[in-house]
Amino acid sequence: MTLSVAMTDQTFPIRCQNLWKIYGPAPSALRTVPVGTLNEEALRATGHMAALRDVTLEIGRGEVFVIMGLSGSGKSTLVRCMTGLVEATRGDLLIDGENLRTTRPERLVDIRRHKISMVFQDFALLPHLTVLGNIAFPLKVQGVERSERERRAAELIDVVGLSGRENRFPHELSGGQQQRVGIARSLITKPEIWFLDEPFSALDPLIRQEMQDELLRLQATLHKTIVFITHDFDEAIRIADRIAIMHNGAVVQVDTPEGLVLSPADDYVAAFTRKIPRHLVLRARSILSPVSAEASGEPVPADALVGDVAARVLSSEAPVPVVGENGLVVGSLERSSVMTAMFGATA
Repeated sequence: MTLSVAMTDQTFPIRCQNLWKIYGPAPSALRTVPVGTLNEEALRATGHMAALRDVTLEIGRGEVFVIMGLSGSGKSTLVRCMTGLVEATRGDLLIDGENLRTTRPERLVDIRRHKISMVFQDFALLPHLTVLGNIAFPLKVQGVERSERERRAAELIDVVGLSGRENRFPHELSGGQQQRVGIARSLITKPEIWFLDEPFSALDPLIRQEMQDELLRLQATLHKTIVFITHDFDEAIRIADRIAIMHNGAVVQVDTPEGLVLSPADDYVAAFTRKIPRHLVLRARSILSPVSAEASGEPVPADALVGDVAARVLSSEAPVPVVGENGLVVGSLERSSVMTAMFGATA
């Protein structure tokens, strides 16, 4: 059954349809050229290059959607089109049903101030403002009265774990603390959609993991629609509901972390995911055996990560039962299957 436009917009607040971003001497002249002729040879012959190539995808409400790819793959360009910072050359980009390519400039400003927000890699804090001032600044731009904007900023300071640092300046904070300020500032306008462009890539590994945990904690409370850019697959599989892999401006595959590992769309995705430890992305349902009469012990959920239940299975002499969402046994986990998933070998 075909969804109505209203239902589609409600389910998928971000929709890209045949989106292109072309750079060169006259990209607007290519808006009416048949898509089938927009190949690399034709673009190069006219002095153009495509940063985005026919991108079509939908991002669900409340989803953590990760866009990844190597440098130059187009991931940052795509997000900048989604936020209206860059105008796409052709195609449609809808935010809650409004097409950013045809939206009036003043309405686009309103969308960016109230509906969406963005966190950058370099924090972009104002050095002359305190933590409180930096977080409250977007509300100052909106003309919100000082007492109200500082009240809301104070609430967010507590949410992101910066209580007691309200009056410190950016240079008095660690990298992780500065990023928390950036996160709080991006949330103060209560955006529905939250864009994060490699926000943790400049942080030390331990602080980076801490900030990933913080993001997941905030998402469990706030339930935002999140678009997160990274080139780090380990980071992506920790936080993503789904991942889009980009290459040469095109989206090669959109899938869950597990789906990318088990069913890569092509050799590029396979190479991209080859070194990922399978037990960090595979679920029990992917490696279960038929229901065994010998299965015993506390059952494990079918959607549990193999890595999280491996110790129990490997220490059991008998297969371990696996249950679905309804609590019914749907299969069993064998030691050999877990060994293969974790080490590529059987016991």
